[in-house]
Amino acid sequence: MQVTSLLSRQEPRHEHAHAEHHHDHEHCPGCGEHHEHIPVRLTQTLVGMMFLINSFLVSWFFDGGRMVASASAMIGALILGAPIIWTAVKDLRRGILSINELVAIAVLASFGKGAAALGAGEAHGYGVGDYQTAGIVAFFMLLGEIIETRTAAGARASIESLIKLTPTKARRLLASGAEEEVPVSDLKVGDVIRIRPGDNVAADGVIVSGEGSFNQATITGESLPVDKKPGDQVFAGTQNLTGMLEVRVTKAGHDTTLGRVRELILAAEKTKLPFMRIVDQYMVYYTPLVLVLGALVWAFTHDLNRVISVLVVACPCAFILASPTAMVAALSAAARLGILIKNVADIELAARINAFIFDKTGTLTTGRLAVSRLMPVGDIKPAELLRLAASAEKYSNHPTARALGELAQEVGVPLIEPKNFKETAGRGIRAQVDGADVIIGRAQWLKDNGVTDDLTRSVDLNETEGFSLIYVARDGRYLGWIGLRDQTRAEARTSLADLLKTGVRRIAMVSGDRQPVAARVAREIGCEEVMAECLPQNKVEFVRQMKAKGYRVAVVGDGVNDAPALAAGDMGIAMGAAGSEVAIHSATIALMNNDLRRLPFLVRLSRMTRNVINQNFLFGVFFIIGGLTLAAFGYINPIVAAIMHNAGSLIVVFNSARLVREGEELEPFQAPAATPPAPGVTPAPAAPLAPAPA
Repeated sequence: MQVTSLLSRQEPRHEHAHAEHHHDHEHCPGCGEHHEHIPVRLTQTLVGMMFLINSFLVSWFFDGGRMVASASAMIGALILGAPIIWTAVKDLRRGILSINELVAIAVLASFGKGAAALGAGEAHGYGVGDYQTAGIVAFFMLLGEIIETRTAAGARASIESLIKLTPTKARRLLASGAEEEVPVSDLKVGDVIRIRPGDNVAADGVIVSGEGSFNQATITGESLPVDKKPGDQVFAGTQNLTGMLEVRVTKAGHDTTLGRVRELILAAEKTKLPFMRIVDQYMVYYTPLVLVLGALVWAFTHDLNRVISVLVVACPCAFILASPTAMVAALSAAARLGILIKNVADIELAARINAFIFDKTGTLTTGRLAVSRLMPVGDIKPAELLRLAASAEKYSNHPTARALGELAQEVGVPLIEPKNFKETAGRGIRAQVDGADVIIGRAQWLKDNGVTDDLTRSVDLNETEGFSLIYVARDGRYLGWIGLRDQTRAEARTSLADLLKTGVRRIAMVSGDRQPVAARVAREIGCEEVMAECLPQNKVEFVRQMKAKGYRVAVVGDGVNDAPALAAGDMGIAMGAAGSEVAIHSATIALMNNDLRRLPFLVRLSRMTRNVINQNFLFGVFFIIGGLTLAAFGYINPIVAAIMHNAGSLIVVFNSARLVREGEELEPFQAPAATPPAPGVTPAPAAPLAPAPA
């Protein structure tokens, strides 16, 4: 019987002024302006029901106890009906004629009929049956509200849980090095806080010292821990699993990533589908129409029970709950997987998307240089080639050095400190490793330093396709080459294939990179339509051309350098938005992680949500029409009408709740293990490190 939109519920913290608080939607009969807590309402309902049960027992087992039974039923009806009537009175005082009045009139009519019978005396049974009817109708209405509130609360659990993730206290470090415990609200940008194992992070920041593993599921939707080291960013609300860290605050309070996500989700809950806005416009005529219908039933039948049944069963709770319950469940399922939907209308839009345009760098690729091939020569092992190259590059800040260092750490190759390190920008590095002179860099750099071997003889990678090649020599002897590239995301091919299975008709990739590079990435991910060497305005024009052909276009990018293209599409989806304020605001939908599998899930979720809403609406319409027919012709009494009303509402709520479980099969992507390479090196997940066959 819950008819207040779930999207307009009070938040646990009431920080706004009372005068500013109002509901734009229908209220729950029996629901106060501040939606009383469930335990209070449950206690009230149980007490009222005890009086009703007592009334039935007395009337059944004591022949002379009808007066007592009538008094007990009247008290029970008053306890149960009072909140319903009070809510209707408050609506009328504000000049609102809502469906609350329907239930209130039904309860008052039953109560009035009982009072008339009580005045007539024993001949009419002291009105026991009418008081019992009034009480039972009110009981089922209140019970339905409680059940629906609890059920709907489960659908909102992943959203409301965001409130509790940020701790209330933080350990702030003083200039002296001492530690003080302060409220999180006192933290300012630049403060240094200490985070112990098991602590939830109090604010966004950058690690100053220490290392740890973090559960970032609340932000990115990924359940596997993420290792963090000095210089890495941490987010408020994530949990430190291991290690003691000191973090310099970069964002605090509502400005944190978690705070912004929560605000945007709650803002999305307050939005409506266009169809629901139309429904709301016509709902103002619904209550007067039902009252007229009740008057007609009375005029033709003079049966007050039929009128009461019409008023009870006419409450359009199932109809009103059709969209909000489904939307909250969908928002909850999306939030659990790190998908930030800023307007519920975007769920409906996503269901109609039939074309996707992807930016390349940082979207279909990782945007970071990674080792793709180790090619030693002679008797040199891959692990030895990696150890020498990564050790020599250890002091460099070049992306190549970072890629070598990350791979060495990943496969467990120990590095040593280089000596006499010297870096020549754009050419290469020279350093002493294990007392030997190691040179690493471009082919010409090695030749300039006396290496006479034919370095490119065994190279089977084409630099024009986006590969970066570096060559390694020790004491003038050529040891081999290493190929690096911007790695395509391991899940990209399967994700694009899944999009096509959902009915998406066209997938294209646009890139500002060279044609050979874009073509190579397209081959790897299975994308047939490629547009390379694009300026930002070219990307926008491509999106407009596709829309002009009748496609509903979703543009997927990193939300920063491709913001114009995102804005040009029917829907803009920003990847990896965690920690990026620009990405969160530049897109229609923001993915807090970089898992491309969220895209086909988003399409499936939106289409399932649309189907559930349609099912709910159709059920609500037929339920009301059928119920009114049965009530008007006297086939159901007020008690049965109340039971039917709540059953209809619960069917809608439970049907919508199915959406909450969607996407539970999505775990962080694990790339399949590659065939083990030559002894000494374990393959990286996205970079098999075996020599090419002869």
